Amino acid sequence: MTLIKFIEIMAILVGAFSGFIEARRKRMDLVGVFTVAFIAAFGGGTLRDILLDRRPLFWVIHQEYAILIFVLALVASPLIRTLRQIVSERLIVIADAVGLGLFSIAGTSAALDANMPIFIASMMGVITGIFGGVLRDIVCNEVPMVFRDGKPYAICAFLGNWMFLLMGKYGVEHDFALWSSALLISGLRLITWKFDLRMGR
Repeated sequence: MTLIKFIEIMAILVGAFSGFIEARRKRMDLVGVFTVAFIAAFGGGTLRDILLDRRPLFWVIHQEYAILIFVLALVASPLIRTLRQIVSERLIVIADAVGLGLFSIAGTSAALDANMPIFIASMMGVITGIFGGVLRDIVCNEVPMVFRDGKPYAICAFLGNWMFLLMGKYGVEHDFALWSSALLISGLRLITWKFDLRMGR
């Protein structure tokens, strides 16, 4: 398994986890839990593939991804119900932060593989990182978190993507560039949440 595929799988799992939590908070049934988790896990990557004109979509090629989310949905509902006392906004923020980092770097890497210019690659990373959460919140009848609290989600992803691109340009070892850039994005996201840093409105 390549590192980028491993990162993609980790991003999918984290995205699905945020979907499971949000669906349970809304007291959805099994179908709702699976649907929200599926959208959160695959929404950003699907939009990325559409914009890059990649067919079939990544989760169609790798049907095991969809099967994994389905199986997890079966066990997630009773598990999260049992642990509902610790299911809080903090868990969703942490899951979002980790997913933002992993998805963003995976999206940027996919755009580079498609020979996109570096600025477009960085934007593809941002789209991949935030769009699953946007769709998750819309389906759950919420104003998307990325739009409502003034926190610089997209800026965190954008900065981390450019770190990844510049490290690649200057010959930094690829695996180190992937992980360190994803960590930077997740770390920046958590810092903005911890210290309540907001963009001017």
